[in-house]
Formats: sequence, structure tokens, C-alpha cells
Amino acid sequence: MNDNPALAAALIILLGTAAQWLSWWMKLPAILLLLIAGLAIGPGFHLFSPDDMFGDLLFPFVSLGVAVILFEGSLTLKFEEIRGHGQTVTRLVTFGAATTIIVAALGAWGLGLLSWEVALLFGALVSVTGPTVILPILRSVGLTKNAANILRWEGIIIDPLGALAA
Repeated sequence: MNDNPALAAALIILLGTAAQWLSWWMKLPAILLLLIAGLAIGPGFHLFSPDDMFGDLLFPFVSLGVAVILFEGSLTLKFEEIRGHGQTVTRLVTFGAATTIIVAALGAWGLGLLSWEVALLFGALVSVTGPTVILPILRSVGLTKNAANILRWEGIIIDPLGALAA
């Protein structure tokens, strides 16, 4: 592990930029290569330890990052894109999410894989189809404009709701 914070920050920026560029070049979701790069320099090769680098500031930085990730998608929403389809989005976010949470939790618990509490947490986690997941899929599938807008809105709105449920 490296004890030089400037070198660690430079390594993070370099690998993050390389992962973004490579994902663009390979036409893959950026989150995939960013996760691989992060796991490689952290737990993989132990080149970077967030606890050592940030100390007591790690939790506030992570909290700020989570808030930005959860709510930045809502800044791009335009109400004219969803006009006439609000009820569909509402049903997906409420009944669809609740059904997913219950079915996933019952499945994990019923198979004997998880305790009831952890199974509910698992259900809440898998119910989220946030913009990081849904937007690259929408770009590659070629749905109609209405269907793409409905799924985009659902993905952005359900992200913070799933975090609250978890």
C-alpha cells in the first residue's frame, strides 16, 4: 500500500479516467470498468486504503458521494417527457418496487439462503433500477420514446426510494 496521498489521488484520477475512456471505446457501461478499477487498486492489490487516506473524513465523503449519485439524475428530468404517463411511473415505483422487494425477499428466505431481515434488505437492494443501470440499457435496446422515458423516470425516482428502503 502507498502512504503518499498525492500519489494515491493521482492513481485514482488516472485509473478513473482510463476506465471512463476504455468503457466509451468498448461501448460498455462506465460503472463496470470503474468498479473493476476500484476493486483492483483497493482490495485487490492493496494500493490504496480509503481509511488510511481520509481517516475521519471518509464517512462524510462517502455520504456526500451517495447523495450526489442518488439525486443527480433528478436534475435531468423534464416533465414534458412524462406527460400522460405519470400514473404508469407511479405504479412502477410503488407496486412494482413493493412486489420486487417481497418476491426477492421470499425467494432468498424460502431457499434458506438468508435470514428474514437480511432477505428483506436483499429485496430492497435488488428492487432498485437506478439510472446507472437503466440508462445504458435504454441506449442499446432501442425502445420507443414513451417506453424509454417511462423507464428512465422510474429508474431515477426509485434510486433514492430504494436507498431509504434498504
